[in-house]
Amino acid sequence: MIVEIIAFIPLAVWCYLAIGHGGFWRCAERDGDERPLSRGPRVAIIIPARDEAAGIGRCLESLLGQDYGGPVRVVVVDDNSGDGTAAVARRAARDCRAEDRLTIVPGAPLSAGWTGKLWALRQGIAEAIGDRADAPEYLLLTDADIVYAPTMVSWLVAHAESRGDVLTSLMVKLSCDSLAERFLIPGFIFFFQMLYPFAWVNRGDRATAAAAGGCMLIRAQALRGAGGIEAIRDALIDDCALAKRLKAQGPIWLGLTTRVTSIRPYPHWRDIAAMVSRSAYAQLDYSPLRLAGTVAAMTLVYLAPPVTVFAASGTAFLFGASAWALMAILYQPVLRLYRLSPLWGLALPAVAFAYVLFTIESALASRRGQGGLWKGRFQAARAK
Repeated sequence: MIVEIIAFIPLAVWCYLAIGHGGFWRCAERDGDERPLSRGPRVAIIIPARDEAAGIGRCLESLLGQDYGGPVRVVVVDDNSGDGTAAVARRAARDCRAEDRLTIVPGAPLSAGWTGKLWALRQGIAEAIGDRADAPEYLLLTDADIVYAPTMVSWLVAHAESRGDVLTSLMVKLSCDSLAERFLIPGFIFFFQMLYPFAWVNRGDRATAAAAGGCMLIRAQALRGAGGIEAIRDALIDDCALAKRLKAQGPIWLGLTTRVTSIRPYPHWRDIAAMVSRSAYAQLDYSPLRLAGTVAAMTLVYLAPPVTVFAASGTAFLFGASAWALMAILYQPVLRLYRLSPLWGLALPAVAFAYVLFTIESALASRRGQGGLWKGRFQAARAK
């Protein structure tokens, strides 16, 4: 009887997720076909960059070559890089014949109480807005390893204008070439959508708020109303923290895209593990109790079904097989987005197990005072 109950609970959970959790798994919230604006408002693009020489050239080429019917300027904050990031940025602007539209701000030393990215963004926003008569109406906050299709700035602004959004964010398409990426990256998108169903994010009558930090278009006035970047200065999951504050100012929107892509590769398992572990424990508010609950829930919902398939029989076997099949089916839209075989759906329990290990490692790193490691900085709060 106990085995049947253990097998039934995951099936009930997956039935709920299929029909009652915002349809997160459908990947239906996507960039669409808004017409490019013939005349657009002023946009300032802010790029925090620390040791980003490998990718910032392509990023800038895509941004300085945008087909946009309005003024666009780019501010790169060189956050104490040691690899010639600023020189690569200047070369890219020169090659695009757009030196007059690029400003490079030498980053000040990291101020106490700030995470590195948010400190750099603060400096970039101050440079973009300042006391300028031509201050931008929109700020596009983007990472230095993101490449944009030529009409995407126009699309983002047109989408924001048509809906009246204060925040328009795209979950960029991540690199998915190596074996490690094919195994883990679609799972990252799946779990993120499960945590923050995009349909709920995009509804004003829902409190759910989230954004993807690689691409966020923000109304400058709304950012001021939300208290500015200063209001989230120590947030490790800064995109979702900012989205929560901005949703109090007006509508926000989050969707998927294949036209804005990350060129940062994750060739090895440890690269993705480091990316996830950087903020996983922060997602649990550094709570050992929440960590234990998450590990238990993930084990029951994802791992119990295949275990009962191989170790049980009768009703328990049917419940486990049904749950495993249902989770594989719900995983299919993400796999199609990344053009992967449907058979990867059967690997979702193993993917979930890997993410459980990453989360535990995140907690252990936080206890050691080494949480939130990024570009040589430990930024997470130390666990007690």
